[in-house]
Amino acid sequence: MHNESIHNDSWDAIIIGGGSGGLSAALMLVRARRRVLVVDSGAPRNRFAAHMHGVIGRDGWSPLDLLAAGRAEIERYGGVVVPTDVVAVEPTAEPAHAGFDVTLGTGERHHARRLLIATGLRDELPDIPGLAEQWGRAAFVCPYCDGWEWRDRRIAVLATGPMSPHQAQMLRQWSSDVTFVTDEAELTDDATGELTARGIVIEPRAVAGTSTDADGRLSGIRFADGDTAAVDVIFLHPRVIPNDGLLRSLGAETAPGQGGAPWVEVDETGRTSIPGVWAVGNVVNPSASVPVASGAGNIAGATINADLIEEEIRLAVAATALTPRS
Repeated sequence: MHNESIHNDSWDAIIIGGGSGGLSAALMLVRARRRVLVVDSGAPRNRFAAHMHGVIGRDGWSPLDLLAAGRAEIERYGGVVVPTDVVAVEPTAEPAHAGFDVTLGTGERHHARRLLIATGLRDELPDIPGLAEQWGRAAFVCPYCDGWEWRDRRIAVLATGPMSPHQAQMLRQWSSDVTFVTDEAELTDDATGELTARGIVIEPRAVAGTSTDADGRLSGIRFADGDTAAVDVIFLHPRVIPNDGLLRSLGAETAPGQGGAPWVEVDETGRTSIPGVWAVGNVVNPSASVPVASGAGNIAGATINADLIEEEIRLAVAATALTPRS
């Protein structure tokens, strides 16, 4: 970290969130010779996963190692990354310094001409004893991310919403031993027929918890009647909650998204309804994987730079117009 730069509190862009989306945007901007501050609380959504998959050239890497490499790249170009959180963001009151004032958890205040928020989301798991301890270990959400590693194993899919039958049908591609655990939820006749047609076992009983072996590895799902079904892995759709408090505090417009809940709206470049503010990654797109978030950050970083250039052109033209001619 370039400590000598931290005390300079005016930046072309401040990026809040140091995941793959935020760091990708920062890399674009620092390579465009922009002064960039990345503020990261160090709690990415995928920190529970030992490995990431489907990331070309980095398949099997630790997601934390990827972020560490990204931070090093940004600092190599002169960007600054600080490990703290942001407690407040507000538009700058002084017209001569348009932009945003950002207050860090350390108490420091910084000014940004442009702002990018990439604060991700948090997964809210069902209240099933033992499930949280298996999250990222033997409990997952994405078949494309983790299905290969559990191919031909005993896979359970826990019903948590309307997309759960589809998730079970997807996982049938990786194993012939798939059990759909409804936890007493009702299934439509169509869903029942489709699951049964592909050999997916439907388990309707109420879930009481998980069971593990002596080493803490998942060994089964316990039911309320005392019985246990032997499984090796559980897939489910947790409830996803965007970490969008800063965007909402600035008045960002929202629209119904996953599950009907409101999500902050952005255009194809990540631009929000707030002039000068962009957002990328899981904070605005619950389905964004590492490559998707990285791509969104790449586009947002280039667009922020273009927006700054347009502002600099306007200022230069205005200054020229005010200069007396000799």
